[in-house]
Amino acid sequence: MGEPVAGVGRFKANYAVERKIEPFYKGGKVQLDQTGQHLFCICGTKVNILDVASGAVLRSLEQEDQEDITAFDLSPDNEVLVTASRALLLAQWAWREGNITRLWKAIHTAPVATMAFDPTSTLLATGGCDGAVRVWDIVRHYGTHHFRGSPGVVHLVAFHPDPARLLLFSSAADATIRAWSLQDQSCLAVMTAHYSAVTSLTFSTDGHTMLSSGRDKICVVWDVQSHQATRTVPVFESVEAAVLLPEEPAPGLGVKSEGLHFLTAGDQGLLRVWEAASGQCVCTQRRLPGPRQELTHCALAHRAGLLLAVTADHNLLLYNACSLRLQKQFAGYSEEVLDVRFLGPKDSHIVVASNSPSLKVFELQTTACQILHGHTDIVLALDVFRKGWLFASCAKDQSICIWRMNKAGKVACVAQGSGHTRSVGTICCSRLKETFLVTGSQDCTVKVWPVPEALLSKGAAPDDGPVLLQAQATQRCHDKDINSVAVAPNDKLLATGSQDRTAKLWALPQCQLLGVFSGHRRGLWCVQFSPTDQVLATASADGTIKLWALQDFSCLKTFEGHDASVLKVAFVSRGTQLLSSGSDGLVKLWTIKNNECVKTLDAHEDKVWGLHCSRLDDRALTGAGDSCVILWKDVTEVEQAEEQAKREEEVVKQQELDNLLHERRYLRALGLAISLDRPHTVLTVIQAIRRDPEACEKLGATVLRLRRDQKEALLRFCVTWNTNSRHCHDAQDVLGLLLRHEAPEELLAYPGMQASLEALLPYTERHFQRLSRTLQAATFLDFLWHNMKLPTLPAAPSVAPSAL
Repeated sequence: MGEPVAGVGRFKANYAVERKIEPFYKGGKVQLDQTGQHLFCICGTKVNILDVASGAVLRSLEQEDQEDITAFDLSPDNEVLVTASRALLLAQWAWREGNITRLWKAIHTAPVATMAFDPTSTLLATGGCDGAVRVWDIVRHYGTHHFRGSPGVVHLVAFHPDPARLLLFSSAADATIRAWSLQDQSCLAVMTAHYSAVTSLTFSTDGHTMLSSGRDKICVVWDVQSHQATRTVPVFESVEAAVLLPEEPAPGLGVKSEGLHFLTAGDQGLLRVWEAASGQCVCTQRRLPGPRQELTHCALAHRAGLLLAVTADHNLLLYNACSLRLQKQFAGYSEEVLDVRFLGPKDSHIVVASNSPSLKVFELQTTACQILHGHTDIVLALDVFRKGWLFASCAKDQSICIWRMNKAGKVACVAQGSGHTRSVGTICCSRLKETFLVTGSQDCTVKVWPVPEALLSKGAAPDDGPVLLQAQATQRCHDKDINSVAVAPNDKLLATGSQDRTAKLWALPQCQLLGVFSGHRRGLWCVQFSPTDQVLATASADGTIKLWALQDFSCLKTFEGHDASVLKVAFVSRGTQLLSSGSDGLVKLWTIKNNECVKTLDAHEDKVWGLHCSRLDDRALTGAGDSCVILWKDVTEVEQAEEQAKREEEVVKQQELDNLLHERRYLRALGLAISLDRPHTVLTVIQAIRRDPEACEKLGATVLRLRRDQKEALLRFCVTWNTNSRHCHDAQDVLGLLLRHEAPEELLAYPGMQASLEALLPYTERHFQRLSRTLQAATFLDFLWHNMKLPTLPAAPSVAPSAL
């Protein structure tokens, strides 16, 4: 097996979760604070707060009712956050500390659909699914207004930016905008211009103009004073959000003249800037490769110079507000994770393929995310070349891509290829050098793709676009879908696993068949070569893993333990152990030599599709259908060191205990025995005290001088001792002492006292009955002894001396 190196050459015993990349946004409202430092978004029952700089979730706020959050808003002064839950409760948060400062009923008869603060951060308006609009005084804690008259769900509320005007605008299902006067408590106007749902309301800095957008593909400019539409701009897309831009020149956005300009985001997936006066589009964002992604939200944090856009697949994109240059990307929700890989020579990054045409690359140190566009349909599988800079992906769009990561961590597509006639479900890179790729498809064929030399030179840059890949060899390998391909460590052999329940071995590069591995009862999901031995591992839908000899194609071992399909298998510990993942959501660690499952790791809640191990063999990466990516760390050495230290400490304590008993320092001995949390050792000390006539008198003083937590532990031990008739006297002695010297209220305050009493009573009654029977028998014997009339013994006959 060779010399052991760091992290390998020994059996692993356990992995622990080091990092989790979980969904933090599942749709709904997203809001930046005024400084652009924090981002707030809804994720089911929580509002998550992200640190924009690092991408880390700083805090998750969840109401006590644990119901889904339906609406939230952060006050303009960044101090107060209010959330509304499906249980019709409103919660006011001191969000930096994560505390609820006030909780009250929304009074709406249906969930709150939207809310907005006024410019002074003192009033909050809520729009409900019941068609009502309510206004709340956040400072003095009472409802100030209740406006009725909107048909259907009120999905939009907005205060006028001038607090002196006391105007509130709302929009409901009838596509009209209503203006409400807080002063007169009445509806001032019903503004009609849209023909479908109004999606956003935004105001100019001076407060004289309002802009509304709708799904009817128009934006309308309104005069706030007259409540009349002054301009209708057709934007030729269903608009989800529109933002009025500051009235200042911004050449990067095409704003060269004075006058009203606004930015739209909608179903075309592009940010566009429009001049209101002419109705002309003056700037359009450059389209990224890949399928069009609808934008569902857009917001401007003017002070921070940031523009936030949200895509339909829950990606959050932060742009420079003056140039629309992408600054940061966050992947809010990955749906089903289909494959994961470590990237970089030091495994500094990971790449994730989920139910999406785009890939996500995370830097492990900072959680910074890049979203890669290149495929036009769901990416199904990934693999990485030996050095870690180049990796490959394949997808349902029947294509493959090669990507390169530069030293700064930026990833770009450098090559693309197509040729399969069905979905490409599996891909494997050459192992010795970066020379070729192998792909397997639903069309039952395998293709070998040489890597162009141009990609391997250091100066190569993807400025001219991706290089075109050409297949070198194509081979029909199976009668059903090919689910897995693997290249041997020497690059001379290829293994394929198929839905037809067989694995096959092929000679590269021409794909000549060498043999067939038959024995699984269901289709194969994964094949993997051992890094050290001439062995192939296969994982199947029949719930087993098999090891096969490459020389004679015989089955060497079968591992059974998963309750469902085994989806992935990987060799670890230099080929002496296996890691497997399955449809049961479990990851299992196996030792090959004895067929033993060493450890079962249970942290996923759905099928674990992705499994990859780091170069140093000290970490593992899993991705599952529960949208979670988990980084596991090998903690075998740490746990063994802790176990060894624990054993050594116990030996030292045991020696100290023996010394204390020998020196008759019983209080110290009792305290030490209790700290070891070993009932038998404590019993030994109690028995030693009871055997010593002098110490027995001091037992009460010794026990009573113990700390409260030590007394609680002693009482717990007494329950155990009391179950045995040999030790019940020791238990009863200690119990008697505690009952005589501790007040009942103090004893009842001990945690778990109720359960202890329930356990003590039946055994104590049994011991009492046994002692009572023994006492009765002893009393009866004593009575018999005293009442027995013994006969007088006859006197011995006297003998005459003469007779002697």
